[in-house]
Amino acid sequence: MHKLLILGSLGEFVQLIEMAKSRGIYTIVCDGYPNSIGKAHADKAYDIHVGDIDAIVTMCREEGVDGIITSFSDYLFECMVKIAEKAGLKCYFDTEHLHYYRDKSQMKEMLTSLDIGTPAYCCVEKDFSEEVFKDFHFPVVVKPIDKYGSRGVQVLDSIEEIRSQFDHTCATSEIKKILVEEYHDGYEFNMMTWVLHGKVQVISIADREKTPIGNHQIPISTRNVYPSKRMERVYEKAKEILQKTADYTGQQSGALSMQFFWKPETGVQVCEIAGRFFGYEHELVEYAGGLNIEKLLLDYVYDEPAIEETFRDYTPYFSKTSAVLYFHGKPGMHTDDQTKARELAKTPGTVESWLFYQDGEEVIEHGPNPYVARYYVTGETRAQVDEVTCHFFRNMSVTDKEGREVLYQNQIGN
Repeated sequence: MHKLLILGSLGEFVQLIEMAKSRGIYTIVCDGYPNSIGKAHADKAYDIHVGDIDAIVTMCREEGVDGIITSFSDYLFECMVKIAEKAGLKCYFDTEHLHYYRDKSQMKEMLTSLDIGTPAYCCVEKDFSEEVFKDFHFPVVVKPIDKYGSRGVQVLDSIEEIRSQFDHTCATSEIKKILVEEYHDGYEFNMMTWVLHGKVQVISIADREKTPIGNHQIPISTRNVYPSKRMERVYEKAKEILQKTADYTGQQSGALSMQFFWKPETGVQVCEIAGRFFGYEHELVEYAGGLNIEKLLLDYVYDEPAIEETFRDYTPYFSKTSAVLYFHGKPGMHTDDQTKARELAKTPGTVESWLFYQDGEEVIEHGPNPYVARYYVTGETRAQVDEVTCHFFRNMSVTDKEGREVLYQNQIGN
């Protein structure tokens, strides 16, 4: 019997665990969340922080693990690559090139060297000279070099604000240096691909819609729609960029994703590139296009030839439309009344819904729950999905004991 280590045990891993078990694979999950839902589904679970590489490698050897997989998180991807190398397990990437996907400054240098468009940027330390920003256009986005999940990311309007917010930006970072890049006000996209024998196979391109919430905060992601309604404008250039990236890093197989911008004046410009799939939205590929991401991940570990068949006649130009709706809560508030959120789950066109907090729990920024609520909706056309989305955005509400709104008010994109 194969023994597979699945790195990560939150809700997004449950389908992967169950599919592995259905194939007769013994599943072991591991991370630092002792009461996560995935651990109740797996054959065995370990409460070891994913960053404790040596401890997990020791566990792999003791358990006789013969495969490892993860996705949906940059940090999980990084840890998987390091664990696999030390444990002698198959992995589609290596530590030698990991910095291109995990160090934002190295990623930017790679993009520049490949003549790939990206917003103007620089990396600065705390005592930076104002001269480095003489050609910048404000506002700018500032972010730590080595973090993930929007930690420390802010939108700032001046050099003085960059200086005053420097410590906050890299407060949780081991590298006391920040990346500053011009804010791009164009359309934003999520793109997922699979590298097969060194060639990029496009899985999907989605419209990534956001809602501004002010106060220097990066706009929050509120809806992603598959497929993008601007596919024809961005498909070839975006694919070319990821092919250049795979060639540069030497990636021959595995997941490769990208967030990018487009507007007529600048064309395609890259935000970030990652060696994993997007969490909490990869399901939309199956709803709209029929490809199951969990199957792809498992096939890579134990049945790689099956991947060729998966992409033989595959197209990312889906005939149906699917979308994920994200509802973010204001940190520190409590989710006392979620009645409307539960009622909306019955809306026609809704195929799945999640409430991440129990009634009365406090919303924690960057905690284990990424949102207060999430809904998947589908339709035969984009217009149908837009109509359902508008219904959700008009009627969604979660309040605290005083009747105050816990959620930010979502806006639908253009």
